[in-house]
Amino acid sequence: MTAPNDDWAVPREEAVPRLLDMHGGRIYGLARRLCGNPEEADDLVQEVFLQAWRKWHQFRGDADPRIWLFTIARHACQRMHRKRSGEPDRLDSLDELLPFGQPRIAVIPSDVDELDQHVRRDQQELVGRAIASLPTDFRMALILKDIVGFSVEEVSEILGIPQNTVKTRVHRARLKVRDALADGLPKRELPEPAYSKQVCLDLLDAKQEALDRGTQMPNADAIICERCLAVFATLDLSTDVCRTLRTTDEIPAELREKLEAALHDDVGAAEGD
Repeated sequence: MTAPNDDWAVPREEAVPRLLDMHGGRIYGLARRLCGNPEEADDLVQEVFLQAWRKWHQFRGDADPRIWLFTIARHACQRMHRKRSGEPDRLDSLDELLPFGQPRIAVIPSDVDELDQHVRRDQQELVGRAIASLPTDFRMALILKDIVGFSVEEVSEILGIPQNTVKTRVHRARLKVRDALADGLPKRELPEPAYSKQVCLDLLDAKQEALDRGTQMPNADAIICERCLAVFATLDLSTDVCRTLRTTDEIPAELREKLEAALHDDVGAAEGD
């Protein structure tokens, strides 16, 4: 049995402002990337924290408040979401997402400083557009895993789906983002694949599992052909760009003021009942 979380055995008047300070930016970033426009994103953020305020008495002392808050966000998104015009119903197949049979493969230039602010900003814009183009289920899983930074197990708990389903959605979404980022990179002719297509897919699965754990594939350079290494390098780059998006979201002061006013109004309405 999990031990009680005494740090959160506090009234909602203390707990919810603390959650807002700690996770408001992440919830806002999630909302921006899930909703079709800024107004909907603002509404979603307010809905999440209003629900947290009203339901704080339901919070279990042995629970993780992050998981609890983002589960509320998932439910709020499902209630508010309407399929956007042009939103795809499916994700591309592996053959469409990977450069099988293509003589020229996207490569990362060795003379480009990845820390250059202009380069990084361009990469973030490409990745942001690619994430926005994903079907909602894939978009939600990828944002929670690679941008917010939850583990596969935690994403599974938040979304209420099996861990293998989380992995399937995250892995496919990563490849879509990688493909979009690769379009902005130079391409170079590389030798023919050293292995069969199935072996390449098995190596890709191992690479994705390593990304899930935040580790490197052992002895990758010794066992993987040049083409797969190029694909994996761009996959690393796109995942790294997703991580940089964690630090770019901050709840706007105006939205925070509206939210705090809404919480105050909710208290007044409850006291008047």
